[in-house]
Amino acid sequence: MSEPTGAARRRGPFKVGDQVQLTDPKGRHYTFTLEAGKNFHTHKGSFPHDELIGAPEGSVVRTTGNVAYLALRPLLPDYVLSMPRGAAVVYPKDAGQILAFADIFPGARVVEAGVGSGSLSSFLLRAIGDQGMLHSYERREDFAEIAQQNVERYFGGPHPAWQLTVGDLQDNLSDTEVDRVILDMLAPWECLEAVSKALVPGGILCCYVATTTQLARTVESIREIGGFNEPTAWESMIRNWHIEGLAVRPDHRMIGHTGFLLTARRLADGVEPPMRRRRPAKGAYGEDYSGPNADGGSPR
Repeated sequence: MSEPTGAARRRGPFKVGDQVQLTDPKGRHYTFTLEAGKNFHTHKGSFPHDELIGAPEGSVVRTTGNVAYLALRPLLPDYVLSMPRGAAVVYPKDAGQILAFADIFPGARVVEAGVGSGSLSSFLLRAIGDQGMLHSYERREDFAEIAQQNVERYFGGPHPAWQLTVGDLQDNLSDTEVDRVILDMLAPWECLEAVSKALVPGGILCCYVATTTQLARTVESIREIGGFNEPTAWESMIRNWHIEGLAVRPDHRMIGHTGFLLTARRLADGVEPPMRRRRPAKGAYGEDYSGPNADGGSPR
């Protein structure tokens, strides 16, 4: 049985072509690709790549300036934060939430709109495996090229489960019987009609948006179009902790707001979603509201 795509690059001694992440005594990271005969240079000296080729992961190398560096393969969260960018990347904390709450499983058929720099695509491909299907749509050709290069660099070549299309999802979507749809774009509400037809009953729609106005319009549009259960929305934040003997305290910096996530599940054809029991507060839809139900109708 052949190994899954990219698995051989994740274990064993370092080989030519492997990505290496060095950590210096201050915790700073440096990522490079191993090449025979090359040298790695820093302001603290240099060392030959050949010193790491064939060495086990977790080795320590010293530069000509006698500074020690820990050598490990970068984890996927490390890789996506250091890879070349066209658009902003989906942060690992959000990618992890998407994998969990959109219930991405091995063999899943997934449609993604808004590839950006390929961060989320890499997480999705690793989760669905070679037997799954990820069809990614990106409006901008330059972003698509950068994303393709980043994904192929991580997996060591083209991934058999990935198809990348340049163009708008709502104009080009031909996939059917899709298990999951992930929308990372400015106006996900524009794609709701198309993705509702592509998703299987019980399938999950997951949207990643940056602002509260995008979040509100997306949720109201999902309610208006019907065919989905009541959306769930949230955000996540990460705060590291400093631990040194009895000095245990939160770090002064944290990864705060990066975006909002929301999920909704596709209902069976012809089924009306149950009526919401909670009524919105009086004034929840102000005079300047122009979204769904702007004509005064009662929202579901």
